[in-house]
Amino acid sequence: MNMHKMYGVVFSFLMAAGGVSPLFALETAPVAVVSEQQATWTARQAVQFALSHSPDSQVAIERIETARALLNQARSSYYPQLGLTAEYAQTNNPMYSFGNILHQGQFESSLDFNNPGRTDDLNLRAALQYRLYNGGRDEAIIEAAEAGVAVSRMQQQAVSSQLAFEVIRTFHAISQSLELVEAHRESIKAIGASLVVARTRYKAGDLLKADLLNIEVQESMARENLILAEHNLELTRKAFLGLLGLHEGQVLIDTVQDNEQELPVDLSYTKRPELKAYEGQIEAAEAELRMARGGLYPTIDGLAHYQYDSGFVLGGSGDSWMGGVRVNYPLFTGGKTEAEIAQARSKLGRLAAEKNKLELAMELEIKQADLAYSQAEQRLLVINKMFEQAQESARLSRVRFKEGVILASDLMDVETRLTDARVRQAVARSAIRVAVADLRRATGASQF
Repeated sequence: MNMHKMYGVVFSFLMAAGGVSPLFALETAPVAVVSEQQATWTARQAVQFALSHSPDSQVAIERIETARALLNQARSSYYPQLGLTAEYAQTNNPMYSFGNILHQGQFESSLDFNNPGRTDDLNLRAALQYRLYNGGRDEAIIEAAEAGVAVSRMQQQAVSSQLAFEVIRTFHAISQSLELVEAHRESIKAIGASLVVARTRYKAGDLLKADLLNIEVQESMARENLILAEHNLELTRKAFLGLLGLHEGQVLIDTVQDNEQELPVDLSYTKRPELKAYEGQIEAAEAELRMARGGLYPTIDGLAHYQYDSGFVLGGSGDSWMGGVRVNYPLFTGGKTEAEIAQARSKLGRLAAEKNKLELAMELEIKQADLAYSQAEQRLLVINKMFEQAQESARLSRVRFKEGVILASDLMDVETRLTDARVRQAVARSAIRVAVADLRRATGASQF
């Protein structure tokens, strides 16, 4: 599906960016009403907007309408079929002319049957037909169509569930990209301050040229990392707009309000719309099997029609009616009915096996999401302490470098570790929120 292709691109980009994290907001003012013109988004608002404006949501809604139309077509079998026809013709064919004469009540004993002459006929006909019995096929068709509507609804919910999760993940990817940009700016600022000290010491003859060049190289590398982080930020914003169904616009996010979610209470897959969709497909397949078996039984139709004929050549007119019952019983179809039954039975078996496979996959998804949440919590505890230690180590190392106690290479190693700790902290924070969203998706709970 196109949806999976789009999500795959977003997912690949997020992996290349190194994860996601809601750390700070570019803007903090909340927006009460979601609109295409709004510039500041919370995660909740973004999800709500995407569910009503994304092309994937619109496609899923149209599928539901298609299924409903098919259901209405199936239900039409419960109603009689009524038709009106009108026809005018002239002929000198003996058989047709004789029929016209009889229909118009103009028969005379002197009529030459071999050459009754030219006649015309205006024929008006009303026909009524109603199927009384067809081996239960009509009921099975309706049941299959009803199951089809339910399947379309569940598929729409599955699309919405995946879309909502992708919006949340991309939202936090923007937040993480902002944090990475800030981290690299802080790194450039810190290296710049050390570079000022290094140049002063170099002029005083207290620092080697190689050490000064080492710090200048580190500053250039930090600037390159900033350029890459800013580029990733713009790509993530574009992916975010795509998920919302918007072609362009300014993206500012508010990660302070309306973004927290609770862990799902029930860690089972029984509420997943994908599972319910398969259950609906199995119901439809069972109805299709009954429909195929209906081909072994006769069909019984009640029929009636009324006919009015009028001619201008002979000037006569007349009417007639007919009513009756028609029974059709297929004695031999060349094995077609048996093949249709076998096909329907095979489809039912395949769907049952696929449903079992889906349940196993869902169990794995829930386990993975649960472990990801536990891991993110444990990592954040460790990384928070690591960040505090890296901050204090950087502070002391800058003082010692200024005093000429440590080498420039040692200072750069400390600054690199501080930047790395900032990034790790960003990833760990976001991983918790994304893991909560993933658990909600995996258990069939809605986002927010």
